Amino acid sequence: MKKWRNVLVRETTTLFNTMKIIDDSSLQFAVVVDGNQRLLGTVTDGDIRRGILRGEGLEVEIQQVMNKTPLTASAGRSRSNYLKTLRRHKVKQLPIIDEYGKIVDIIFADQSESDKESNNTVILMVGGLGSRLRPLTNDIPKPMLQVGNKPILETIIEGFKQNGFTNFILSVNYKKEIIQDYFQDGAAFGVSISYIEEEKRMGTAGALSLLNEKPTSPVFVMNGDLLTQVNFEQLLQFHKESNAIATMCVREYEYQIPYGVIETEGQLLKNITEKPIHRSFVNAGIYVLSPEAFDLIPESKFYDMPDLFKQLMENNRVVSAFPIREYWLDIGRVDDFERANYEYRERSQ
Repeated sequence: MKKWRNVLVRETTTLFNTMKIIDDSSLQFAVVVDGNQRLLGTVTDGDIRRGILRGEGLEVEIQQVMNKTPLTASAGRSRSNYLKTLRRHKVKQLPIIDEYGKIVDIIFADQSESDKESNNTVILMVGGLGSRLRPLTNDIPKPMLQVGNKPILETIIEGFKQNGFTNFILSVNYKKEIIQDYFQDGAAFGVSISYIEEEKRMGTAGALSLLNEKPTSPVFVMNGDLLTQVNFEQLLQFHKESNAIATMCVREYEYQIPYGVIETEGQLLKNITEKPIHRSFVNAGIYVLSPEAFDLIPESKFYDMPDLFKQLMENNRVVSAFPIREYWLDIGRVDDFERANYEYRERSQ
């Protein structure tokens, strides 16, 4: 029996503490109640990430982020009736309330149904030259550099596998034989791996035109030089909830201007802000694409993923941003590689 009472929070609980409850619970969900356990709202991982995108801080009360009008059902119905409601509305959790609005149970979608979502393909872009990592990449492709005791690419594959995704396509080019000899068909790693081979540089999206068949369900696309602890199941759910044709993972990047910034109005000095810190969201190199997005990718041409997103936006298609709040590191330079190994040792102790 699921311990749904462990995911009840008060409306004054902080976003940070609610986030921890969601992450620590296998239910991936929290319910906001008042002192009498009357339902006030619900919170999913997607609600929290949308709050972060709006600029909500981690100390904001969860009532500022929660869904105040969640789908609910009245007590006293059969379980099959509740499951039909879940399927009809395509949700995973259904709070059950009594005549006073007090929560008395939560019905969850059958695990067998959610398991069907794990057939989505993961395409990993691992054909780059790794020029900024030379001389480390003179004889080995960047995704095969070892962090800890295994190649970066193996760690990436394990991360998807832990989230239930086991169907991989590797887009290879530079020293492809090293990657193919190590992973082969993936059977030794408990996954299925096939390959597409770039005969020339095609960019982070252009290589997708080499697929033998157009996907029939959303596809993950990820650069093969990233270490992250993103929950890919949550990313896929966020993509679906957004009704997006494409989703880009983003991370917050901050930088400080080392001078006093001046605001003027004509010749008048209006304000001085000393060494302000600016925050922006930047591309994190992880994407989810619905099948329709592949129609815009040109055949056998250099085409980067930002170009695809720009074209989709110009065509007024729904594209979404998924803020990463988990560990993320782009191993693009030698000092990034050294940092990755240091952080791996720290986490292993």
